[in-house]
Amino acid sequence: MVENAAQLTHKALSGVDAGIIGAYFLLIFCIGFYFARRGRTSTDYFLAGRDVGWFAIGASLFVSNISTEHFIGLSGSGASSGLAVGHFEWWACLILLVLGWVFVPFYLRSNVFTMPEFLERRFSRSCAIYLASISIIAYIFTKISVQLYAASVVLHSVAGWDLWKTAIVLVVATGVYTIAGGLAAVIYTDTVQTIILIIGAVLLTVIGLHRVGGFAALRAAVPASYFHMIKPIHDPDFPWTGIFFGAPILGIWYWCTDQVIVQRVLSARDEGHAKAGTIFAGFLKILPVFMLVLPGIIAFALFHNLFKFGPDGEVLNGDIAYPTLILNLLPKGLVGLVLAALLAAVMGAMSSVFNSASTLVTLDFYKKIRPNASESRLVNMGRVATGVMVLLGLLWVPFIHLISSQLYIYLQSVQAYISPPIAACFVFGILWPRLNAQGAITSLLTGFVLGAGRFILELRAKNGPDLIPWLVQMNFLHYAIFMFVICSLVLIGVSLVTPAPDRQKLAGLTFATVGEKMDVVAVTPLALQRKPAAETALEHRLNIVFSLALLFTVIGLWIYFR
Repeated sequence: MVENAAQLTHKALSGVDAGIIGAYFLLIFCIGFYFARRGRTSTDYFLAGRDVGWFAIGASLFVSNISTEHFIGLSGSGASSGLAVGHFEWWACLILLVLGWVFVPFYLRSNVFTMPEFLERRFSRSCAIYLASISIIAYIFTKISVQLYAASVVLHSVAGWDLWKTAIVLVVATGVYTIAGGLAAVIYTDTVQTIILIIGAVLLTVIGLHRVGGFAALRAAVPASYFHMIKPIHDPDFPWTGIFFGAPILGIWYWCTDQVIVQRVLSARDEGHAKAGTIFAGFLKILPVFMLVLPGIIAFALFHNLFKFGPDGEVLNGDIAYPTLILNLLPKGLVGLVLAALLAAVMGAMSSVFNSASTLVTLDFYKKIRPNASESRLVNMGRVATGVMVLLGLLWVPFIHLISSQLYIYLQSVQAYISPPIAACFVFGILWPRLNAQGAITSLLTGFVLGAGRFILELRAKNGPDLIPWLVQMNFLHYAIFMFVICSLVLIGVSLVTPAPDRQKLAGLTFATVGEKMDVVAVTPLALQRKPAAETALEHRLNIVFSLALLFTVIGLWIYFR
């Protein structure tokens, strides 16, 4: 079924639409400033007083991950190739279980505020500096820029909003409540934004399915391959080998070691709530396949005539999928709700980046320089650092129009190239106490060279001769596997030919030393302010039941859409 009346012109917002968007901003600011009036210690500002419950943690994990690039990218991939891109979403469900059951106990037991701090405890200060620096740079040059680009483009496409003005309003509005309220403001606004995001996205999916004639009619209207997620090994985008061996590497880095994600878990009131939050987020991560990828397939079925095709039949402009549905399916009144969902996505993701980056700057750099800084000074420094991140976001605005869809893909791939060595150090670091600081920093630097080399060769191949064809043409997931193996071998090899680390230093930081008493001298005074309680017996039983339910649900979905 193809709609011949499809259009891509802007849709004027009705008074009801504008009112919904205005109410959304008012609600978010009220929540943000409510929490700005509360606690003033560094624990309050950076970890929300370590008193956040599982529901808010799970919602914040979800909305910190979902931004407008998901609305554009996932629906675009859905229009181009079907459900296969959803593998990354469903792998996230399982990796979140790894975060909750494997990493959370170590993070909470060590009382760290940041991931570089944990790496410093396990290995060395140089490893912490590397991770903090790479994270901050990646946040500025990938996360903030990509989020602004995606949000501005989709809002310009749908409502005709000016790119510059839209970006400035989003950055300033997000920065105001993030600076004022810290992590508590971010997490509890995220909770509201998650609800708005899901309602808006699900609403559009339901309307789209109704218009196309139902799920069976949709399957009949598109190629059969669109609903088969397991692709052959030679598939250029989603080979099954890359999906089942490479994607988990990227997932462990992102969900288990990235500050933006893990900081939410560190704010839990106890270990049980931390685990439950990751499980809840895992259930939420099932949804994007149906509320973001599926709409792309619906757009392809309904408005096939709007898509451009390459010589091999591939869709060249899949990014128009989601805006096309908004413009052609939604009546006045519902447009405002879906735009509020888009705003919730970008503001939730951006506030998380602002807050986490300021935490890294304050605790991994400033506090090392000024170890005796007072609580109020640390909080003020956190606000200043957040303000700097907001300013850097604003400085990106003039360059938004220069970010093409190709560069957008490049920026996303950068994250894939920095993740394998970090994942190797964290995974093997908690598994094997013999690994030392020399091996870790050598592995991290080796991974940096391999990732940067691939990125540079890719750029060169687009504008000149392909110097190493096999390296550049390798699927990026396969390259992630290659990097992980090399970095792991370097980590192990260098560690074995250099002295073993002091066993006492590793107390509580590896599985082999988990029962040994941690040296309290090594724990920062900040961390001692509020140590999360252990998981209760009831929490443990419930977490096991829901973890198994999530595991079987994801496996069932993979079997159904194989």
